[in-house]
Amino acid sequence: MISSRPQIISNEESKRLNAVESSFQDAESIAKAIGNASKVVVTIGPGENGPTAEVTPLDALQVIQAADLAGVGHVAIIYDESPFVSSTYNVIDGISTFFNNLFSRSQPLTVTEFLQKVVETDVSYTLIRTNLTEDFSPESSYNVVVSAEGSVSSNDYKVATSQIASLVANVFSNTAVAENKVVKVFTDPGAPSKPAVELFSAIPKDGRREAYAEALAKAKAEEEALKATEKAREAAEAAKKLEQEVKKLSEQETRAATLADEAKEKAEAAGASVEVFLSKAKDLGSGLSWEKFSSQLAISVQKPTEKPKVQIATVRGQAKARSLQPKKAVVKLPTFPRPPAFKPKEEPKPKGKQPESKAEVRKVFGGLFKQETIYIDDD
Repeated sequence: MISSRPQIISNEESKRLNAVESSFQDAESIAKAIGNASKVVVTIGPGENGPTAEVTPLDALQVIQAADLAGVGHVAIIYDESPFVSSTYNVIDGISTFFNNLFSRSQPLTVTEFLQKVVETDVSYTLIRTNLTEDFSPESSYNVVVSAEGSVSSNDYKVATSQIASLVANVFSNTAVAENKVVKVFTDPGAPSKPAVELFSAIPKDGRREAYAEALAKAKAEEEALKATEKAREAAEAAKKLEQEVKKLSEQETRAATLADEAKEKAEAAGASVEVFLSKAKDLGSGLSWEKFSSQLAISVQKPTEKPKVQIATVRGQAKARSLQPKKAVVKLPTFPRPPAFKPKEEPKPKGKQPESKAEVRKVFGGLFKQETIYIDDD
């Protein structure tokens, strides 16, 4: 499309143009064919893939994706909306076209769908919607008009291919004025002639890429929020589980503390008992001496010849014996007793009151032995 005519590109620029052959089946193979080119142009329309074949929006999308892979800076897309289809004047052409459309590998993309796919790439674009015609047509002498997408004009004539080629060359010379814009190009015999920079400067940028970026950021934010919510939920569950574990450990610690207190009380009680026992043993040991022990043992264990210290006597009997006068002993001869006469059995006399006994107990040797003294009162 772009020729080396002086009005379009210079001879030096034409030397940098490379024509490569590639199919539209694989974006990677197209990217290899593109190489290190910085700018790419693709035309969608009939007769653009040979004399009888067309380049579909899906084919053009493969080229744009390949340009994105190859790191191309800018892509110019010419969307030919002309209904004209070239023919070889063969009656089979109509039938072939019908079946080709019927058994197409996929449904053709609309302009809106195509643009949505384009904005999802990272390559800058300029979409030119037009109706192309041959260079020898009368429209080739009209001035080019560039309008915004969706504008309607009563004098929208077709555009010659050479005029579109010149417009694309001007876009590539200054891509900033045409970056990410969708325009409609036609010719008008009454329109003034304007440079391409002025024509594109009046066109606003396409908002699809910005909207897509916002939607992408929103989706990413929602995804992050969802992840944060999920993490918060997991953290809450982990905190709840940890709280239960802490509560369980606290209960175990409380129980252990209670058992420890009980054990301490028992140990203190046992220690107090041991201390009392040891204190008594200490007192017993401190109050015990061999001399005292031997003397007390000598007093307690008397010899057989000695008169025992413990005597059993009556108080009244001893006093009465002391008050009696001493008498001489009278010896009487023994007499044979008479046989006892039969006497009736006498009733036994009631015994008098038994003498009461009193006992005195005292400890010796520090409580090791006991000494008991018994007193009996006899009338």
